[in-house]
Amino acid sequence: MEVPENIILQIRELSVTYSPATANVIQALDGVQLGIRRGEVLGVLGESGCGKTTLAHAISGLLPAPARIASGEILFQGRDLLGLPESELHAIRGREISKIPQDPALSLNPVLRVGSQVAEVLRAHLPLKARERRDTVCELLSDVGFDHPKTIYDTYPHQLSGGQRQRIVIAQAVACRPALLIADEPTSKLDAPLRAEISALFLRLRQQYGMAILFISHDPTVFAKFADRIAFMYAGNIVELGNSAEVFMRPLHPYTQALLGLARASSVARGAMAKSRFPKIEGAPPDPANLPVGCRFEPRCSDRMQVCALRRPAAFAPEAARSVNCFIYGK
Repeated sequence: MEVPENIILQIRELSVTYSPATANVIQALDGVQLGIRRGEVLGVLGESGCGKTTLAHAISGLLPAPARIASGEILFQGRDLLGLPESELHAIRGREISKIPQDPALSLNPVLRVGSQVAEVLRAHLPLKARERRDTVCELLSDVGFDHPKTIYDTYPHQLSGGQRQRIVIAQAVACRPALLIADEPTSKLDAPLRAEISALFLRLRQQYGMAILFISHDPTVFAKFADRIAFMYAGNIVELGNSAEVFMRPLHPYTQALLGLARASSVARGAMAKSRFPKIEGAPPDPANLPVGCRFEPRCSDRMQVCALRRPAAFAPEAARSVNCFIYGK
């Protein structure tokens, strides 16, 4: 099956398992289907443990040792990444696909100047002379919002604020103008004003460089005016996918409805300085080492039917550009 021309990354029936020595096999991803369009911002949203970070690691070929690809394809610009040797993957990582980790404080070397750390990405992938690398890094530092890039170039990470360190990590990630940028919870450790600032920076870089962005978060408020489309993950699978504005206005899957309703209720409680506990989705996600045969949200779902406990729903398309895995919308 060919990949549509406007799709830069096509994930087909991707399953990833973890096999710890002291525990049962854990099904982290199970039959994930997802396409990322050229130049779009695709948000991936879900509770902790749903498989978001495993998805990011699988795409970039950086799964930890206990994990393995059980089945599926990851097609990037026509090439199946799962079939490439490590030497080719190494050339793609950082150059064509780049990833921003969750905590910039842990990804920067404390004893090296930040400019040289950005320059190392260029050294690994582009045939530039030392002076050209320094000039390019200063341009990058300017692109990510530093007013005095030459001064910033010679600073150490501990001399910068959390927001500034995040900008350095972003400069590293976009140094080679990748076609796809994977951002794994890049704003989770920032306060609200900084989150808005960094989100605006991502949009500006997307427009400037023409790259697609896979943006992962557990916080729905990050995506409201940021993502073009949103994929909702639950227990290792995509349960709803659609245009951002439409999903926020009218979520279809009971999990999506609960998650967005929870975000709105939490925002109201936070604004009112409520002393009562924040609202939550009752129950807990299923054990990934012992998944049920039916719909995985069924035990927590107020709309569950008999069929939900017997088998998993397929992806239905109740309307154009929407898909949802729920028996409410099909059989």
